[in-house]
Amino acid sequence: MGSDVIVTTTDYIPGYRIKKVLGLVSGSVVKARNIGRDIMATLRNIAGGEIVEYTELLATSRDEAIKRMIEKAKALGANAVIGVRLTTANIMSGAAEVLAYGTAVVIEEET
Repeated sequence: MGSDVIVTTTDYIPGYRIKKVLGLVSGSVVKARNIGRDIMATLRNIAGGEIVEYTELLATSRDEAIKRMIEKAKALGANAVIGVRLTTANIMSGAAEVLAYGTAVVIEEET
C-alpha cells in the first residue's frame, strides 16, 4: 500500500479488514467569491446553463478539504479514511465552507 491513504465513502474496503479505529478526522476550507468571477457568473446566469466559475471554485474547495482531512488522518497514523462525507455551509454573504469528514482507520489486507 505504500504511503497512500485509501479514501472511501463506504464503511469497509473489500479485501481489507480494519485493524484499528483512530477516530474522526475532518478538513475544511472557506472560500469567498470574487468580483471578476461574479460578473462572469451573472452573465452566464442571464444566458442560462452551467456557471463554470462556481463549479471550478467548488471543485477546488472540495479537493482542498479532502486533502486536509487526509493530512490529519496521516498524522494519526491512518492508512485509510472510511465513511467519508462532504457538506457545505454558507458562512456569510459571498463565502462558503466545504467540509470533508470521515473515520481514520488502520487497515490490513485480508489473508
